[in-house]
Amino acid sequence: MTSENTSPAGALPRVARRPGLPEEVRVYEVGPRDGLQAEAVRVPTAVKAEFVRRLAGAGLTTVEVTSFVSPRWIPQLDDAHEVLTAVGPLDGVRLPVLVPNDRGLERALAAGAREIAVFASATESFARNNLGRDVAGVLAMSEPVVRRARSAGLPVRGYVSMCFGDPWEGDVEPREVASVARGLMDMGCTSLSLGDTIGTGTPGHVLELLDTVRGAGIPLERTALHFHDTYGQALANVHAALTAGITEFDSSAGGIGGCPYARSATGNLATEDLVWMLRGLGIRTGVDLTALAATSRWMAGHLGRPSPSRVVTALS
Repeated sequence: MTSENTSPAGALPRVARRPGLPEEVRVYEVGPRDGLQAEAVRVPTAVKAEFVRRLAGAGLTTVEVTSFVSPRWIPQLDDAHEVLTAVGPLDGVRLPVLVPNDRGLERALAAGAREIAVFASATESFARNNLGRDVAGVLAMSEPVVRRARSAGLPVRGYVSMCFGDPWEGDVEPREVASVARGLMDMGCTSLSLGDTIGTGTPGHVLELLDTVRGAGIPLERTALHFHDTYGQALANVHAALTAGITEFDSSAGGIGGCPYARSATGNLATEDLVWMLRGLGIRTGVDLTALAATSRWMAGHLGRPSPSRVVTALS
């Protein structure tokens, strides 16, 4: 893996450690899956596989490769099998894939997946608009997938969408999020990711949600957060979560992507922006920022538009 300290002089933030913050954070890279699924441009299979390899080469140790969903839902990821097999095993790198149902799990296992993720919604409206069933029905669909994957010895991550706000319902009560999260953990998920899908969260809301989740008996050390930067709050929300002890955050290289089922969802938190802030706080990530920014500029070329990441732009 590459060093954290290969950026040119003058392109690194001053390190100022603060007491009470984690010493190390895992960056859970979602660009190849959550990023590309929302892009209008269809990226060739070989480019997707190279994207994953470049991200791993930049020091990211968890890269979510693709999603084994029906091409009718997300045609941008209709080559999931080909991408995962083209990437192949990467030494020291976790390569999870998202699966929506038992059929998706069969396809993922046939392609050699060794880690999966399932997803649920904290709100009824998003569950119906996303998967055509209510919250309970989505959980019921996920349960046999989780059970089968765990029986095969695979770790399973549970995503919860709409944890802070919903475009149809507005504000979301933390207890509703905690209830869905508890359901995913009870069926056997080994970790959780709580998503601010439309980017309406603020630092106080983040802390309130984490208090509620912890009160439901869910360990925060098994909980990650996934922020969107719709209202410019993503990094502030990360900092709040750090003070609560969260040590895993989802982000997308170059800030690509959003949510194809929520029109008000803008881009994901850019991995470069996250790493820049963490480095300034003296928190280790293992990520080579220069190599990562170069990878995002390379992918921006394939997407035909500049990267929305502030750090990528500054380093350019």
